[in-house]
Amino acid sequence: QVQLVESGGGLVQPGGSLRLSCAASGSIFSIYTMGWYRQAPGKQRELVAVITSTYSTNYADSVKGRFTISRDNAKNTVYLQMNSLKPEDTVVYYCKARDPRIGMDYWGKGTLVTVSS
Repeated sequence: QVQLVESGGGLVQPGGSLRLSCAASGSIFSIYTMGWYRQAPGKQRELVAVITSTYSTNYADSVKGRFTISRDNAKNTVYLQMNSLKPEDTVVYYCKARDPRIGMDYWGKGTLVTVSS
């Protein structure tokens, strides 16, 4: 069982920046594919960014050039640096870990990002 705890959400003005963090339990964090997803009320959860164990990354078109995903295996933590934030980025952001050995997904409880003036 992997536990994920997100942090770093909050209120920011349009054009501002935030960095989300997701700390994972366990000793095999380095093999997980880690991802950030977001979900607006009444909508499906969507992929924001993903980073594999080999540091390959992929982003949703809506965040390319503005968001950057990274990982620190020594700290069991994945980050999402969010720049040039827009009001439409206002949603709850979730962290996900995928164990590639068994195809199991683990989710955090989410952190709310609000972009408003």
